Amino acid sequence: MNYRDEQYKGKISAEKAQKILKKEGINVTVELAEEILYFLRKLANMHMQHFLEKNDKKKKG
Repeated sequence: MNYRDEQYKGKISAEKAQKILKKEGINVTVELAEEILYFLRKLANMHMQHFLEKNDKKKKG
């Protein structure tokens, strides 16, 4: 997968993520770092959606 075609959404580039992971002893390609960032963004969005829905239900009920 190549997520470079998507609009830049984060503050961490794939190259920066690759460097951060390398410092922690995890060697990945730039392409894999892109996939990891994409997954983390999706996970964060899902969590925020769940949080907002939960709070909306509390306000209504």
